[in-house]
Formats: sequence, C-alpha cells, structure tokens
Amino acid sequence: MVREVPEGRPGSGGTGDEGPGEGPRGWVRGLHPLDWLAGGLLALGLLAVVTGLLPEDPAAAEMRRVGPLVVFLGTVIVMAELTGRAQVFDVVAAWVARAGRGRYPLLFGLCVAFASLTTITLNLDTTAVLLTPVMLALATRVGIAAVPLAMTTVWLANTASLLLPVSNLTNLLAAERVALSPSGLAAVMWLPQLAAIAMTSLWLWVFYWRRGRRGADRYTPPGPPVARDPVLLRICAVACGGFLLAILLADVPLWAASSAAMVVVVVAFAVRRRQELRLSLVPWRLLVLVPGMFLVVQTVDAHGLHGLLESALGSGNGFLGMLRSAGVGAGLSNVLNNLPAYLAGEAVVPAGNHEQLLALLIGVNVGPLVTPWASLATLLWFERCRFHGTRIALGRFVSTGLVLSVTGTAAAVCALALVG
Repeated sequence: MVREVPEGRPGSGGTGDEGPGEGPRGWVRGLHPLDWLAGGLLALGLLAVVTGLLPEDPAAAEMRRVGPLVVFLGTVIVMAELTGRAQVFDVVAAWVARAGRGRYPLLFGLCVAFASLTTITLNLDTTAVLLTPVMLALATRVGIAAVPLAMTTVWLANTASLLLPVSNLTNLLAAERVALSPSGLAAVMWLPQLAAIAMTSLWLWVFYWRRGRRGADRYTPPGPPVARDPVLLRICAVACGGFLLAILLADVPLWAASSAAMVVVVVAFAVRRRQELRLSLVPWRLLVLVPGMFLVVQTVDAHGLHGLLESALGSGNGFLGMLRSAGVGAGLSNVLNNLPAYLAGEAVVPAGNHEQLLALLIGVNVGPLVTPWASLATLLWFERCRFHGTRIALGRFVSTGLVLSVTGTAAAVCALALVG
C-alpha cells in the first residue's frame, strides 16, 4: 500500500493545523522562523516605502511585476500539494523503486530522472517539500540508505531548475527580462540544463551512491502501489500534464495555466475528499516573502548595493563575462540567498546583455548548494529531513556541495556559450 501523505506538512504552505482551544497566542507560538523572516521582510519593505527610502513609483512598478508571479506561486504550490495528497508522487516513487529491480545503478538513474522531472515541471520547492518525504519514506520501506536519496532530491531541486519558467521563480524573472516564452527559454537552456544534471549525477554517484558509500549491493523492490482513490489520482495527474502542455505549446500566461490546473484539482478534491481542502494549503509564507523581498532588495539596491555589484559583475557579455556573472551569482547566493542575489544582479546587468543575464541565472540556480540558507528549497529540505529523522552531516553537505556548485555552474555556463 502506498503511504499516505501527512496533512499540514511544516513548510509546505502553513504551519499545520492548530489544536483545539488554541487562540492567537498559540498560533503565534507555532510560527516557523521562516514565517517570521517573511513577515519581517514585508514589514521592512513597507516601512521603506512609507518613510521614502524607496520612492512610490519604483515600489509600484515592483508590485506590478510581482503580482502575476505571486498568483502563479500560490496556485502552482496548491496544485502540487493536492497532487501529492492524491498520491501521484507516492505511486511514481514506488514504480521507480520497482523498476530498479533491486539494482542500485538502475535505481540511481531512475531517481535522478524522477527528481529532475519533478523540479523542471512543478517547481523546485515542490521537489523539496513534497518529493523529499516520499523518497525518505520509500528508503525506509525498502530498506535502503536514506541520505543518498535525500541528497539526490536537494541537489536536483536546485540544479534541475534551469529549463522552464515554472521551474524556479528566478527563471520567471529572467524570461520576462529577455522576453522569452517557455519554449523559447527551453530552446536556450536545454544544453545548460543537461550539463548541470550530468555534473550533479556524477558527484551524486561519487559522493553518495557508489558501493563504498551506500553500504549495500542490492535492495528489495517494494510491492505494487495501491492508490486510496484511483480516480482522484488520475484527475490530478492529468491536470499536471495539462498544465505542462499549456505552458509549452500554447501562448498562455503561466499564472493562468497554473490557476486553471489548480481549479481542476481543487474541484476534484471538493467532490471526493472535501475535508482536505483547508487554508493551510495556501503557501502564505511565500506569498508574504516574495513581495517583501522585492521591496527590500529594491531599497538596498538604491542605497549602495547597485554600485558594488556593478563593479563585481562588470558588463562583459562574452564567455569570461558570463563566467564572472555566474560566479558572483553563485557566491552571493550562498552568502545571502539566491532570490535576492538574482534580483540585485539583474538590476546591474545591462539591458542588452542577455547572455550575461542567463549566466547570472545559472549561478543563482545551480550554485546555491554550499550553505543551508542558499535557497528556500534547501531550507525546506532540511526541515523535511529533520522531521523524518534523517541526519545530514553539515560538514559533508558543505564540502560536497562546494564541489558541485563550482563544477556544475562552470559546466552549465560552458554549455550556454555553445548554445549561443
């Protein structure tokens, strides 16, 4: 039997359901540190507008830009969360383990493909929040080491997020800046994406999956998966597939496609499992974090950061300029976080330097693998690992992540230069 996905996962959109009798004080005590961070950033951003540190016109322009992104983020994460509860990910994970036939090299390739496809089509935060617990539970069920599966999930949540606008919020921003449709971005980034996944696969095998690391020669495949509600599972799977086709083959805004797919999934749950529709599904943290971060970065950029980054990034649009931009993006992501790193860098890159901007995008997507706070997906992944009881050695995480960050970023930038 496929495991049930628990409700109210920490970090997946709310803080879980409060117990009976809890009032506002209990709700406040239940807030996660990331919730406080999101609220603090929004408060700082609004304070900057009120005090005049950030003039009203630039602030309004930022909010007009962020509006469709927030709608997309909210709807796609609700869709993905309900898709997880319909056991789509559980069934696929069990199928992957069965298809591996007890052979680790085959299981490795299938897990890489599964995690990459989830990130590319449903957003890196979906991989971190929904796929991580499924893969860790699968490891427990079939008796294989959890850390290789966990590292596969977090690394590919970041490095496999280059191909489509849906894969990462930074991609949405970059595609808008260089006027690329989803298929247009894919046409430019397909080779960098393959290079990043190939480099990730190499170091995953060397550091975590080879015989000396995983500790076993074979594993026992699980039994066939049995869905609790096959009809709901099929509806959610079709909705996800339709969403992907809409953004690739039709000239449909991302927010409209994700909203339509979410409505299909929500209606299906309303008919078949109404009790699972609750406000905690909405990713309030992200909906507060994103506009707050836009306003704060815009304010800091207007008061000195712009000049510093201008010197660091330069204005070169050739290969060396691309490497430089990617390196600065990766480094700044690991110091701060990849989203503010991209926002600050984008403001500095000259309007016509598309290659330099896409190299910056590679740096902030593939590079944030060294520190736990380098991307929101990594923070959510650490949270899920702690909840499951899987211990991740921080020293090994940092050292192996540094190797992949440098080599993966460099390989993807070289691939981008070849695509031109």
